[in-house]
Amino acid sequence: MKEDICASNQSDWGTRSRDQEERVFLEGPKSRSFEIHHAFNVFFEIIKGLRTFHFVGPCVTVFGSARFESNHEFYKLGHEVGRELALKGFAVMTGGGPGIMEAANKGAKSLGGCSLGCNITLPHEQKPNPYLDVWMEFKYFMVRKFMLAKYSYGFVALPGGFGTLDELFGILTLIQTKKIKNFPVVLVGKEFWEPLRVLIEERLVDAKTINPADTQTLYFTDSPREAALFIQSIATDRFELKIRPHKFLGEHKYR
Repeated sequence: MKEDICASNQSDWGTRSRDQEERVFLEGPKSRSFEIHHAFNVFFEIIKGLRTFHFVGPCVTVFGSARFESNHEFYKLGHEVGRELALKGFAVMTGGGPGIMEAANKGAKSLGGCSLGCNITLPHEQKPNPYLDVWMEFKYFMVRKFMLAKYSYGFVALPGGFGTLDELFGILTLIQTKKIKNFPVVLVGKEFWEPLRVLIEERLVDAKTINPADTQTLYFTDSPREAALFIQSIATDRFELKIRPHKFLGEHKYR
């Protein structure tokens, strides 16, 4: 089993950055001019992200490891998730990199769905996957995570590592603290996620560190179709807001 879930490609995706500005920014107090300069950099990156993704339509964000190659079962699972979400009319947003992110984008694009990527400046070989219609490269992880959450009405987590868990628990915390609505969160790959399910539904609930209600938007499945249907059934009644692009600002709707 250990070999089965091991990544096919043991690349160093995500282990270092070619842009050291964020690392330096997070090292601790600097001069006032340095802090103000980087605060403005964060602000302008947020503005750029808002301008990039404002009219892409209702999204579902897919999380998953970058380390699975195209012949791996989890890559194929991600591809089917992307297809099923596109069939339900959702734009598919990922971290924009390789592995499961690429698989989900590829699946969505194969059916003419909207495929989005929030890329990050990581290793020198990292680049956006070739299946993106709209994408942006981020310097700051905090801004990237904000964008992955802001436009989505559901979230899918496929097998992954620290990054996937960070993104997943970030969303669950936002839901628990009512910072975002109770959007559906689906974990695809029941055997892979079983230890986490036990931790959440038994250990954390029993210890009263979370409430039983905190698990109500979680759904575990092996079926991409079930995942998409679950998200559709909960999220579609929240697509009432229709934001129209403003021609004076040079904005346009993606589709």
